[in-house]
Amino acid sequence: QVQLVESGGGSVQAGGSLRLSCAAFGYTNSIVYMGWFRQTPGKERERVAIIHIATDITLYGDSVKGRFTISQDKAANTLYLQMYSLEPEDTAMYYCAADYRARSRIPGPSDFGYWGQGTQVTVSS
Repeated sequence: QVQLVESGGGSVQAGGSLRLSCAAFGYTNSIVYMGWFRQTPGKERERVAIIHIATDITLYGDSVKGRFTISQDKAANTLYLQMYSLEPEDTAMYYCAADYRARSRIPGPSDFGYWGQGTQVTVSS
């Protein structure tokens, strides 16, 4: 079992940058995927970016491609999301998540069994 703790959220103006961090505590050795998701009230949780832990292969949601970068520091058991050129539409609660299962398809939000508490990102115009 793993505990995930996000940090780094805040309020920025459009065009600004933020870096989110997600520290993983506990049984981290067998995590297969980690990802960042976001959610606004009344909407479904949206996949932002996913990374395959063993290979560093990444996948991004269409709305953040070219602006966000997911990365990991394996030694520190920490996942990052670097966000550039932020837009008001990026305003949401951002969650870190972990998936322990190898899959033949791209995992979606329901595949991730472990979630952090979330960190709020607010982008003003």
